[in-house]
Formats: sequence, C-alpha cells, structure tokens
Amino acid sequence: MILNRIENLGNSTIYHVRDMGRMGLFLAFTVLGIFKRPFRFAALIKEIRLIGANSTVVIFFTAAFTGMVLGLQGYYTLRKFGSEGMLGSAVSLSLIRELGPVLTALMVTGRAGSAMCAELGIMRISEQIDALDCMAIDPFRYLISPKFLATLIAVPILTLFFDVVGIYGGYVAGVKLLGVNPGAYFTGMEHSVLNEDITLGLIKSVVFAGLIAWICTGRGYFVQEIRDAGFGAESVSRVTTQAVVLSSISVLVWDYLLTALML
Repeated sequence: MILNRIENLGNSTIYHVRDMGRMGLFLAFTVLGIFKRPFRFAALIKEIRLIGANSTVVIFFTAAFTGMVLGLQGYYTLRKFGSEGMLGSAVSLSLIRELGPVLTALMVTGRAGSAMCAELGIMRISEQIDALDCMAIDPFRYLISPKFLATLIAVPILTLFFDVVGIYGGYVAGVKLLGVNPGAYFTGMEHSVLNEDITLGLIKSVVFAGLIAWICTGRGYFVQEIRDAGFGAESVSRVTTQAVVLSSISVLVWDYLLTALML
C-alpha cells in the first residue's frame, strides 16, 4: 500500500514536471512563430474579429450591469458616511484597477478561450495538425501564433471598452436612478483616477490575455497527452473544460500577484 502511494506520487510528479516543460516549450515556439516570415496578417485580423469584435456584446452587457451594481452598492454604502459625491471615484477605480481587467478576461476565456481550445483539440484528434507537420508547415506560425497575438491585442481593447461602459452604467444607477449630482460623479472620477491606475489595468489585461491564449491553445494542442482526458470527442470536451477552469484560476491568482507587486 505504501509503495503504491509512493509510486503514484512519483508518477504524478513526473507527469506535472513534463507538462510544465511541454507548456514552456509551447510558449517559446508560439512567441517565435510571431516573428517568422511571411507574417499571416489576414489570419491575425480574422482572429481579432473572432476574439475581440465578436465578444463586444457579452462585454457590453457584463460591463453595464456590473457598473450599475457598483453604483447601487456604492451609493448605499457611501450614504452612511454622507459621501455620495464620491460615487464616481469608487465606481471608476473599482472598474479600472480590478473588475474591468478581471471580468473581461473571464468573459473572453469562456467565450473565445474555450473555442480556441476546442478547435485545436479537434484538429489534433483528426490529425490535421499532423498533416501540417507532414507538409513541412509550422503549426505554430500557421495556427497558434495568430491566436496568441490577436488575444494580446483584443483583450486590452475590450478592457478599455468594459471600463467606459461600466462607468456609464454606474452613472445611470447613481445619477439617473438615485439622484447623485452628475457634476460630483464625474469630478470625483477625474480627481481620483490617475495614469498609474489606467496603466495597472492595461498591464493586467495584457498578462491575462497571454495566460488565456497560452493555456487554452496549449491544452488543445496537447489534448492527446493530457492525463485522464479520455479519447476522441470526450477528450476534447474534458480538456476544454480544464482549460477554461485553469485559465480562470490563473487570472485570479495573477490579479492578486500583480496588485500586490504594483501597489
């Protein structure tokens, strides 16, 4: 019994070390693929549309109602201290520094990250990626690097869009519904939001974008090497779920680490 447990522990350790090394090499080849010529500009634009433009609706509604909830909760909290005029500061800083980058990344993970993982997983089990290798076509330059770069471009833009929509959502809830002075709302926001706050939010969005693209494409690319994933369509579904969960947890962990480092 004890020997079996030691053996299982050793096998698990070897598997995870190999997986980390495999994913590290995957990231290196993906970044190198961005700089290989000829550059696939058309593929990049297509991926930006799929990841960014097609996500604007879900980002809009998430941002609008997040801002409205912040406006309601912030108003009733600040009213206890007679500071309703600081509502604009509370809403804008919460969105720009934390909620904007995090919720945007989580929405993109659920919508686009899962699609990237499933697409590459299906291509792997149907041997389409192996066919590219047989034709001497670099699968990283052809498939993965455009997705990675497009995610790095699209997610910060979506984060800025989220911030703007969320701030106006807070304005609707606080000013239009609860009667906060509109001048105080925007003046408080103007005086409290600094360039450093916007920079922090953008840095977080870029890091989150890299994590999403790396984990989701990597899990799909190595779908047949993931332990306990199963076979065929079952393996793709399990690995896609794993990729979304792992990406979401990574976003939350790195949000804390970046906040702790940059405050």
